[in-house]
Order: sequence, then structure tokens, then C-alpha cells
Amino acid sequence: AQIRYSIPEELTRGAFVGNIAKDLGTDVGKLAAANLQVLSDSDSQYFSVNVNTGVIMVSERIDREQLCGQNPRCFLHLKLAIENPVEFYRIEVEILDVNDNPPEFPSDEVSLRIYELASLGARFPIQPAQDPDVGTNTLQTYHLSANENFNLNVKARTDGGKFPELVLEKALDRELRAFHHLVLTAEDGGSPPQSSKVRITIQVLDANDNHPVFDRPSYGARLVENSPLGTLVVKLNATDVDEGANGDIRYSLSSHNSAALRQIFAIDEQTGEIRVQGNLDFEEATVYEIEVEAKDMGSPTMEEHCSVVVEITDVNDNAPEVILTSFSSSLSEDAPPGTVVAVIHVRDRDSGDQGKVQCHVPPDLPFRLRKDYEHQYSLLTSTRLDREHVAYYNVTISASDLGSPPLSRHTTLPIILADVNDNVPQFEQASYEVLVAENNPVGSVLVTVSATDPDSEHNSRLSYSILRAGGTDPGLDPTRYLSIHPTSGQVSAKLPFDYEQTTYLQFHVEVSDGGSPALRNRTLVHVFIVDQNDNAPQVHFPRAGEDSATLFRISPSITPPALITKVMAIDADSGRNAWLSYHLVEATDPGLFSVALRSGEIRITRVLQETDASAHELLVVVRDAGDPPLSTAITLVVLVEEKGPEALQGSEARATDGEGLPTITLYLIVSLVLISTVSLVGLAVLGVRCF
Repeated sequence: AQIRYSIPEELTRGAFVGNIAKDLGTDVGKLAAANLQVLSDSDSQYFSVNVNTGVIMVSERIDREQLCGQNPRCFLHLKLAIENPVEFYRIEVEILDVNDNPPEFPSDEVSLRIYELASLGARFPIQPAQDPDVGTNTLQTYHLSANENFNLNVKARTDGGKFPELVLEKALDRELRAFHHLVLTAEDGGSPPQSSKVRITIQVLDANDNHPVFDRPSYGARLVENSPLGTLVVKLNATDVDEGANGDIRYSLSSHNSAALRQIFAIDEQTGEIRVQGNLDFEEATVYEIEVEAKDMGSPTMEEHCSVVVEITDVNDNAPEVILTSFSSSLSEDAPPGTVVAVIHVRDRDSGDQGKVQCHVPPDLPFRLRKDYEHQYSLLTSTRLDREHVAYYNVTISASDLGSPPLSRHTTLPIILADVNDNVPQFEQASYEVLVAENNPVGSVLVTVSATDPDSEHNSRLSYSILRAGGTDPGLDPTRYLSIHPTSGQVSAKLPFDYEQTTYLQFHVEVSDGGSPALRNRTLVHVFIVDQNDNAPQVHFPRAGEDSATLFRISPSITPPALITKVMAIDADSGRNAWLSYHLVEATDPGLFSVALRSGEIRITRVLQETDASAHELLVVVRDAGDPPLSTAITLVVLVEEKGPEALQGSEARATDGEGLPTITLYLIVSLVLISTVSLVGLAVLGVRCF
């Protein structure tokens, strides 16, 4: 059997649901004796049975919305079990809805953003309110607060849901009213009805229907050239009555501007500040006209244009330039004064006095500037040049403008003087004197002559030569005896000298340079031959053949210191080498005869004795004073005559021999005079040299 009950939700505990004993038609006592039990299909025990009375009561709070949600009908099922006999009874309790929940919106506030150019009749849905109640207790209707622009439309779905939407009835204008505030009320059908409200804020979105406007049609600025990077030129100001992106302005340089101008100026897209980002050069441009555009961020964008005129003020930032239009770095040293060395063009890119240029060169140089016409100068020589004095010039041309302070530029021209053969070679000595020992080896260097030439290169390449002597006598030609190295100036002997033939020699050495024509100079070389002891004394009297002796006869009555004879010798050398001494080296009777050391006279030193030998052999040595000394020996035989006629004949023979003495003596005297004369001449020349 099944029993059905209906109760509203939210009853308090102990609330009466029904009397099971009465509804089953059973005695209450029987139910108690039958051990009545209540079994529920759910985990919660919403109901209990009083077995003494048979009354079913609410034991827990019942929330229909929690149990059944939005189902139109909500039931709880129970089972009653009794014993003796066992029987089961099914009880169905319908939970009836009560209006215990007001409609609720998802939030208390709703924000809408509606484009101001939205079309009339446009619909804007609003999140619906939710009411967990059912039937008439659930949401039934919406109400919109009074306004000029929107009406309320409620859409009903097949499931009974109701969705509100705003309908635009009058056009919006953000510039007149940017925000609209409405109140939407949701109300259910309970008695009394319950309701809730949501505040709707409508933001009218701007339409880009206004273009930016500059506060002036054009701007002007003045800057000095070379302004630092980042210098502010001008700050632009444009406004747009639109809002948001439509009124958000971005500044930029127009595409009409040249690429060069874009490298010089930059604009901040946010602030509209134009600043210098490149080099401002008055000499390149005196005025810049910048085209600027201001765009809003609307879609589509709207823009406005203006121009900025920037005037550049010149400053003295350019040093003069010196341009060589003609220049020769090599100049002949014999160039006359007034010779053009270079042609110079000067310029200054500045303006006014800052662009006027003056040029000058140092006054201590042999050069001057001549102004040919505006901006052109010629560099000229002002005096004679001498490469040997100064071979190289660095001519600094200074160009200065008339700015304040003035700027200048210095250009240095290196000028090399080309040599001219204008200097005669000069010997280090006006004359040279050489002492040469005779018998010198062939090829020995006697003297080195040296000359210098201050010219350069081939003009200073010197060549030496010995001048041949004039006349026809080959013995006077120095080239017979001497040679000279053409570049080193070393004078060498081609033959050995013989003092006995030549005691003095002089010759000229000529030096010539390699110029064209060549320049020459001479020097005189005096050669004095120094004697060497290379000649032994020669005995001229008495004459004797090789390996033979000279015989002399003396009277047995001769008395000392009678002159027996005189040994006469000469030496072809000179000086000490010709100083002779006579020595008696050997004798039959050493004490009977003597030889004078210097004169060579042989005299008897004592009276002859009967016991003395009749023949005496004398060995006389003639020695010079050289080092080492040289000598010559002669053997004399002195015979003692017998008394009688033979002695008379011997006396005649002696007299005959004696008659030859004056002639030989004269010959010796002449020879000594000639030798002495030559020696005196040599000494005189040597004295003149020393003087």
C-alpha cells in the first residue's frame, strides 16, 4: 500500500506530517506491538514516527531547492516495516515550495560599453537574475528605471527562463553624456513578492568623429648650428575632443620630409617634443621646414598637419681650408726670387666675417705669399736659396678667419731644394808635404789627399788625378813615379825612389766633381826623399884594381910625421850616411904608420930602423856613419927603398906619383862641393816648408 502526504518546505522540527495509524486504519497499539520501523531512501532522516500515536513528524530542516533544485515537483520516500506478519508500506511525501528566495543577479553592478554611434534598436543583453524557487514563487518579471535612451525587453525561453535586454531607443552622444546609470529590478510571483536590483553603468564609447587640432597652424624656432644632441627645438600641442584611443594623439614627422631631415630631427610621439638628433650645419642648410602630423589612435585614424620652420644661426665652427691647386715639392736652389712654388686656394664655409680668410707664412723663411685675387694665393721665393745652407724647408701656411674667436688651420708644405753644382771641391789642406824614405816598396801609399764638396749626389762625387808636368823631359813627369786612386785620393808609388837621383818632387793633384760642367780644384804635394844608407864609400885615391894592392915607396930616411899618402873616398849618400871615417885595421908593423880618422892621411909615426921590414902591408877601412854602417877596404903596400942609385930612382918614382896628387885632390874637392851644394838646397827647401 502507498500513502502520499504534502508538506511545505522549511517546517520546523516536530511539525506534523500525517497519522500513519489513522491512514492505514490500524490500531495504534497494534503498530507498537508490531515493532514499527521507518526506512528512508536517502541518507538523511528527515522524518520520524511516534509509535505510540502513529504520527509522522519532521525531524530535520527540509530545503526543497537543495533537494530537488528547479524540478517542479519534489518528493521524499519512506518505507514502514512491521513484523508478525511482516508487511511493508510505502509513504511518499511531496515537498511544496514556499517563496523563501528572492531573485538574485550575478553581481550588484553591471558595466556596459556601448559605441556612441550604435544603431537605434540595438539590443544589449543583461545577465538574468536567478531564483531557486519554483512555480509562482520564482522570477516573474523585470523593471527598468526611467531614462531617455533605453527600454527594457524581457525574452522568455521555452524552459521558462526570462532574460532582460536593453533596447536603444535614442541615439547616444558621448560628448553630451559619457555615462548612463540605470537600475534593473527582478521580481518573483510570491506573496508577498520578493525582488533584487542591479545597478547598470553604461559607458558611451567614443566614436572617432573629431580630428586632432594644433593650437597654432605653424611653429617657428631658432637654433645655433652645432647645437648639442637632444636640444629641444619646439614642443607641439594638439588636442582631440574624442576620448580614449580616439583622443590619444601620436606625433610623427610627415613622410614629406626628406631622409636627411629625418636624420637631423626627431619627435617624441607622446609629448610632441622635437629635438635635435643630428648635426646642425649652417653651411649645409640655413632653414629647415619640418612637416609634422598628429594622429589619433581611433579606427579609422584621423590626423592633422602643421609645419615647423627652424632657422639656423651661423657660428664660427669651420676652420679655413687650404687647398693646393698647384705645388712642386722640389725646387732648384738657383731659383731666382719671385719663383712660384705653389698656388693655394683658401675657403671658409662660414658666413660673414667668419668666412673671411687671411693667410701668412713665417717671416724667417725665404718665402712670401702673394694674394692673386679673392681666395687665391701664390707662394713665392723671396730671397736667394742655398741648398748647402738649408736643404729642406717646412713652410707652414697659416689661414685664419675673422671670427671671434678666430679659427685657423695650418698647412705645412715640405719643400726640398734640388742641388745645383755651384760649389768647387775644397781640399782639406792647401798643400801636402810628404817625407818618403828611398827604396820604398812599389805600391806603398805615400799620402792621401782629401777634398769635400757640399753639393749633393753626382755633384759631390769627386774624382782625383795627378797633373802631368809641362815640358818634354819625361823625368819631370810625376805620373812616371806616382799614381792616385780616383775616388779615395790615395797617392801610391809606382817605382822606388833613389835619393841619390832625386831628393825632392812636387806635383799637383786635381779634384773634379761629377757636375755638368764639372768644377775643379788643385792642391800642391811636396815629396821629400829621405836618404837611406844604401851606398858604401867609394875610394877614389889611390886607385887599385880588384884583389890588388897599391904600392908606395918611401925613403929609409923619412922622418915622422911625414905624409906617406892620403886615402880619398866619397859616399853617394848624404848626411850621416856620407860622414866617412878611416881606420887602419891591419899593418905589418902597427906602430909604424897611422891613419887620420877624418882626412885619411897616412903618416909615418917613427924613424925607420934597420930591423924594420922592407915592405909593409896596410889594410885601411873607410866606414860611413849610417845605421848600420857600410864600409870599403883598401890594401896599401909601402916599400922602403935601398940607399944608392936605386933609391934615387925610387925617389923619382915617388915624385912621379906625387905629381898626380894635386889633380886627384882637385877632383875630390869638386865632388865634395857638388854633394854639399845638393844637400844645402834640400835643407833650404825643408826650411821653407817648416816655415
